[in-house]
Amino acid sequence: MAQDNSGPSTILQPRRFNPLVNPTNARPVVVEDHPLTAGPLFLARPLLGALIFENTASDARDHLANERTFLSWLRLAIYLAVVSSAITVSFHLKSAPSTLERHISLPLGIVFWCMSLACLISGFSVYVTTVTKYSRRVALVQSGWRTQLFFTVVATVIVGSCVLFLATNSKK
Repeated sequence: MAQDNSGPSTILQPRRFNPLVNPTNARPVVVEDHPLTAGPLFLARPLLGALIFENTASDARDHLANERTFLSWLRLAIYLAVVSSAITVSFHLKSAPSTLERHISLPLGIVFWCMSLACLISGFSVYVTTVTKYSRRVALVQSGWRTQLFFTVVATVIVGSCVLFLATNSKK
């Protein structure tokens, strides 16, 4: 390999980061330099610094897929929160809510709100766990019993709510 000896050796200055992307001007954390015994990767100093991984094989694709998965969890949490507020604010199928609908709206809204928070927590924990395993170069499988259990509970509550909606709208 040929070397360029034509000019003086330049010292690389730390690059100033874009204030829109990095408003605190925190230095990035190079994951390969972070020792495994130093604690959790997400608590590495600086706390608001970007995590920089070496791009070998399909790392970039895997990280982007992990971010898309987190955004899907976030979208589901937002949908459940919207349903929660809609049920709590105006839960009636006719022109005026019946007494049964008034009694059911708050508990059902709370159930959907709790599922929204659980979805947000679960999505963030899956994201952090996956990034931590990527940093250690550990093979992982995304599907787990927690995810299956969570989606089973969500599906059961949604089907139960649909049955409840149909039962309150039925003519007796």
